[in-house]
Amino acid sequence: MSSADGPLVVGVDSSTQSTKALVVDTATGAVVASGQAPHTVSAGQGRESDPEQWWTALCEALRQCGEAAHRASAVSVGGQQHGLVTLDAAGRPVRPALLWNDVRSAPQARRLIDEMGGPKAWAERVGSVPGASFTVTKWAWLAEHEPDAVRATASVRLPHDYLTQRLTGDGTTDRGDASGTGWWASATESYDDDILARVGLDPALLPRVVRPGEVAGTVHASGELPFSKGTLVAAGTGDNAAAALGLGLRPGTPVLSLGTSGTVYAVSRHRPADPTGTVAGFADARGDWLPLACTLNCTLAVDRVAALLGLDREAVEPGGDITLLPYLDGERTPDLPNASGLLHGLRHDTTGGQLLQAAYDGAVHALLGALDLVLDADADLSVPLLLIGGGARGTAWQQTVRRLSGRAVQVPEARELVALGAAAQAAGLLTGEDPAAVARRWGTARGPVLDPVEQDAAALARISGVLSDAAPLLDRGPR
Repeated sequence: MSSADGPLVVGVDSSTQSTKALVVDTATGAVVASGQAPHTVSAGQGRESDPEQWWTALCEALRQCGEAAHRASAVSVGGQQHGLVTLDAAGRPVRPALLWNDVRSAPQARRLIDEMGGPKAWAERVGSVPGASFTVTKWAWLAEHEPDAVRATASVRLPHDYLTQRLTGDGTTDRGDASGTGWWASATESYDDDILARVGLDPALLPRVVRPGEVAGTVHASGELPFSKGTLVAAGTGDNAAAALGLGLRPGTPVLSLGTSGTVYAVSRHRPADPTGTVAGFADARGDWLPLACTLNCTLAVDRVAALLGLDREAVEPGGDITLLPYLDGERTPDLPNASGLLHGLRHDTTGGQLLQAAYDGAVHALLGALDLVLDADADLSVPLLLIGGGARGTAWQQTVRRLSGRAVQVPEARELVALGAAAQAAGLLTGEDPAAVARRWGTARGPVLDPVEQDAAALARISGVLSDAAPLLDRGPR
């Protein structure tokens, strides 16, 4: 553990696969201690996790942080978005949480869009057109398929809400994570009674929305946690909003995140409302907006293709006219929840390395296709694209993004940006600063800039053509 100049804070990243905790010096941004523990996700069409595992993982990650966690003055939790956590009257999970990448609620999403006036009406009211990832569709699915679970539910939470509640004893959320539910209306910045009535969800079951900069509570749990009594707990937020804080994003700077899911987003001063549904009109954790497009298939899908080919993930080769759409878990962007992977253009002379490169191309194509919709019309296109997430340091990922975007790419040296963003939010409680300004003071976005290369417009056009021609087949799903 390194020495600290200022008060310490804890930032938490509870992601799909694990929970990480960082103890950070508010004065310098130095990470003085860290810990990590895994949790499991079910296989098959459904994607579920036991919220109790998240809590156990958080306690273990904090235990690994040792005495530094005990000296922390504030804590904040960033968590995976959209997940539906149902709790009984005692605060225990009624059933495993339905995660963001559980696409079983696609029929409910289509029905809700039609019943509430179509995509344009949803975009104007909520800021987003709900797909199978959104929490509102998962609640509708649960009501239809597991009515006993719905009747047993005394409160509904998102993953970060659940952990914050375990820390404080109070049910709270923030505008950033609430904006991904489908029942929080960006037009009014409040829960939408009409939508809640449509899906039969009592608003009394939902958490209070904590304002940016407001304290959510203080740590009340004893025995399991290393925190001192009275440690401040910040509102927390969803993982993408936390990463935006962790980068200290200013409006107009684009981010491409390569993880289990792939995302592109940028901070905007304008409330987004994309009627096509490609861009989700999320709020950020500060008071601005975070238009975002997300794919379900990113690093894990490409790694799976590499494993099937018996290749290292970096063993790509140029050439060929193969198109591989790696929609192994259905897809959100484009909206094809029933899709599976599709390969087109295979020849006798096609190599395994070319097939693997095609998987990278297919994964990046959808994200770059949404970039123009994410950015404001007056955005400066010379600003480097910030590349973050687990794939950001992979050479094949970097070169694919450069070749298909034609933009300069910057790779921040700071790791664990979600946890760092949560830490910046906690630090803001102590210093009174804007959390994004805290992160900029810490220099979290510093890193090498890779010069732009000529855009491979032919590859983009080929992939778009195959996708257009195959859309009816992909939408039908495997038979």
